[in-house]
Amino acid sequence: MDIDNDLAGMTLALAWAAKGLYTTSPNPRIGCVIVKDGRVIGAGVTQAAGHDHAEIQALKDAAARGHDVRGATAYVTLEPCNHHGRTPPCADALVSAGLGRVVAAMDDPNPLVAGQGMAKLAAAGIAVSSGLCADAAYELNIGFFSRMRRGLPWVRMKTAASLDGMTALHNGQSQWITGAEARADGHAWRARACAILTGIGTVASDDPQLTVRAVDTPRQPRRIVVDSRLDIRPDARVLAGGGTWIVAAVHDANRAAALRDVGAEVIVLPNAAGKVDLAELMRELGRRQINELHVEAGAKLNGSLIREGCVDELLVYLAPTVLGDAQGMFALPALTALDQQRRLAFHEVKQIGADVRILARFTH
Repeated sequence: MDIDNDLAGMTLALAWAAKGLYTTSPNPRIGCVIVKDGRVIGAGVTQAAGHDHAEIQALKDAAARGHDVRGATAYVTLEPCNHHGRTPPCADALVSAGLGRVVAAMDDPNPLVAGQGMAKLAAAGIAVSSGLCADAAYELNIGFFSRMRRGLPWVRMKTAASLDGMTALHNGQSQWITGAEARADGHAWRARACAILTGIGTVASDDPQLTVRAVDTPRQPRRIVVDSRLDIRPDARVLAGGGTWIVAAVHDANRAAALRDVGAEVIVLPNAAGKVDLAELMRELGRRQINELHVEAGAKLNGSLIREGCVDELLVYLAPTVLGDAQGMFALPALTALDQQRRLAFHEVKQIGADVRILARFTH
């Protein structure tokens, strides 16, 4: 493949990074393409945690194909790391390989790197630049950037509703308001998340699995249930297979033991009102290296998360139908003045099948 300019090189690197959409967490999704004399001689994507980063994969690819990388240009979607984590520093590998130039889309927000990788490359005589296609690289790793900068996951709240904002009839019937294409698209957003969060109300009424089924994925996100009183039944489908985190506000040794017996972990984070401290939960998830959190819950928990300032963006699927008096998307208190409203900015609006998908971000 011919690469005759930096934009083409970085665009290809971003395409390689996207191959890691479901696999790299808690590491960022990074792609690397090595170009020499206008030809791609090596390419790679960051592997699962503890395995090769994109730069190492690209160097190995070039070597396997019999190419000499000395003097070549590496296009990488995030600054090469300069610290020993689960793997050695990528900056050292690029220096040792004799690269002539490194073009990065963004500096790494990780304080262990934060410009030091590019500085090491420059000190070794490698020409460096940063900032090309930065917006695309950021979107691909929005959760990683959130965790590095704020200590919090990027929280995306998904809901599907009629055009008048209703998610279910009062009797609970909701399958299906949106079409098959929108449901599959929603599973793709599930798959890219590190974890999926719901509430005990949804578990009690729907008994969901909260797994990715409509798209192929090599790993399932962690499942999390907010359950203040530990009311969840040990045979709930969300607990099947183990690994589910139950977040409670009470200590109940017997119920906790029953949940541990089916492979769940109980995390107790009470607030002063005897409910789960949602803000502290977000901080705890950041500490547990959750980059992107996907919320699929009922109106009550949705409203509580928004009210507590825990949500970064809404992923809303609107069907071309009207349900009338039914269940809404968010249980929020009535406002007394318009200046109290929570404002969002439309990030993307796209038709998915017969439905419309809206990605809107809170402007806080």
